[in-house]
Amino acid sequence: MIQVTLPDGSQHSFPPGTTPLEVARSVSRRLAGDAIVARVNGELWDLARPLEGDARVEILTSKDPEALEVYRHSTAHLLAAAVLELFPGTKLGIGPPVKDGFYYDFERSEPFTPEDLERIEKKMRELRDRDLPFERRLTPKDEGLAKYRAMNEEMKCELIDERADAVFSEYTLGPHFIDFCRGPHVPSTNKLKAFKLLSVAGAYWKGDEHRQQLQRIYGTAWFTEKELEAYLQKLEEAKKRDHRTLGRQLDLISIQELAGPGLIFFHPKGALVRKLLEDWMREQYLKRGYDLVSTPHVMREQLWQISGHLSHYAENMYAAMELDDARYRLKPMNCPGHILIYRDRQRSYRDLPVRLGELGTVYRYERSGTLHGLFRVRGFTQDDAHIFCRPDQIEDEIVSCLEFAVDVLKTYGFHRYQAEISTWDGGASGKYDGTPDQWKLAEGALNRAVERVGLEAKVMEDEAAFYGPKIDVKLVDALDRPWQLSTVQFDFTLPRRFELEYVGEDGAKHQPLMVHRALYGSVERFFGILLEHYAGAFPVWLAPVQAVVLPIADRHIEYARRVRDRLAAEGLRAEVDERSEKVNYKIREAQLQKIPYMLVVGDREAANQQVALRTRKGGDLGARGVEEVVAMIAEKSRTRAAED
Repeated sequence: MIQVTLPDGSQHSFPPGTTPLEVARSVSRRLAGDAIVARVNGELWDLARPLEGDARVEILTSKDPEALEVYRHSTAHLLAAAVLELFPGTKLGIGPPVKDGFYYDFERSEPFTPEDLERIEKKMRELRDRDLPFERRLTPKDEGLAKYRAMNEEMKCELIDERADAVFSEYTLGPHFIDFCRGPHVPSTNKLKAFKLLSVAGAYWKGDEHRQQLQRIYGTAWFTEKELEAYLQKLEEAKKRDHRTLGRQLDLISIQELAGPGLIFFHPKGALVRKLLEDWMREQYLKRGYDLVSTPHVMREQLWQISGHLSHYAENMYAAMELDDARYRLKPMNCPGHILIYRDRQRSYRDLPVRLGELGTVYRYERSGTLHGLFRVRGFTQDDAHIFCRPDQIEDEIVSCLEFAVDVLKTYGFHRYQAEISTWDGGASGKYDGTPDQWKLAEGALNRAVERVGLEAKVMEDEAAFYGPKIDVKLVDALDRPWQLSTVQFDFTLPRRFELEYVGEDGAKHQPLMVHRALYGSVERFFGILLEHYAGAFPVWLAPVQAVVLPIADRHIEYARRVRDRLAAEGLRAEVDERSEKVNYKIREAQLQKIPYMLVVGDREAANQQVALRTRKGGDLGARGVEEVVAMIAEKSRTRAAED
């Protein structure tokens, strides 16, 4: 007999070969019916896989996030089985679960069409309804390689060569599908209740642009149709808010083919919003004790050799330029420039902390397949700051950075956010720079700073950068999507590489602590996040046009201009729509352009020094005095109110 320990600590005896599903049935038939997968001695395990000895067994259901990953992985296999039935000869790549769904990569000479996706999804449902089992097999590596070579599945052979043990697991599904896979999977296809294929896109094998191009079919899967429908509705809302579409509709930004991909052009209205973002950040720098600096866009290659970027980051840097005296590179980072300013003169302990801030534009060669509007670009501006300080100052500096990050979020109308602390592995792997004392000091400062600011932070073990631990702050937007935004990052490497020093109170030279800090992340990405969060309807203080005056007839234009001038005198951004169109048409156009306030003027308004006030949300606020309206809009702008 084997001993099985359940999560409640109780122990039960079962004959050898018992499966987790049989364990579940002995506990509760309802639990067995809801079961998706098991956790056996901490490892995810098929419900039908026999236990190999005494074990701690936990049955996972739809209430467990790990079960949803297994469910989606199984749906990816169902997708591949359907494709092979409909399109024999298609070659298989990989098919993992991902956030909110799954995908599978296929090699096929003909492109998949939208009609093909409909056929594939229909076939998936047919296979699902056959209640096909996901069967696990163990195969010797040599035998498996020979089999997949005979099937002409070269990608699978490559994966087996790289990843398989002497004996590896495969899963079958129906008569045509077999896949090298560690699993686990749901017991059978009838568990897969709610799924939808979403799109097809190109993808290089292993993400290498020099390898063959595959077709990647994306899908989503949920435990219930209700969850699936809610997710699809959220996708539709996200599509309406897509910053690339809104950027064109509102004439904010564009990407010009003649200039090249991944390079953003800010049109007048977009550039104005960008200026407001940058001006606010620079004002905050000065209020919070930062010194503003500006560093060159191109610098000698030797600088990047010293910093380590050429050895660790060269593939993301633009090629060198041969100039008269040396090879030069466009900067991918601002930090080496700030370091050169710090070390330009001798520093005393009394000078510290030194806080250097810059809205610096950097250039990185992102692969074309990864570019995505404002979110992944090749040239972007970071609100970069670097803090050089003594060990006794570091905790207060981290607290100030976190308080600054929270103020950024609140200023722009984000009231939900999450924090993560990324730590090292204690030095076990040898992959991290810095001494144990440095890591202990840095991680301790991060943890105490989080407590002082009142942030709840999840610890991400062994996820620090090799050069130091960090805190990431993620905002949650109007569609409940988390976005990684602010980062506070220790760096043990660059101070050593550049031999940074300060003269201590003891007269000896010491190495300062260095912290990288970016709160917008990049101006471009933050602009895109704001655009999607507000669906283009920026708060009044950020709106490129805060008010538009709408004359009913040509004879009202002169009065409309006077109203516009009164708004402008208070520093507000206002326009007059002088087109010979009906006023209802003008109102509709202003609403489409997301202008916060519409001031309609006709005979009555001109006679009484009033305007008929409307909001972009469709609200008719009636006749108001011009001075009252000007004061109201000015107050909304001054206080940076999030609501109209």
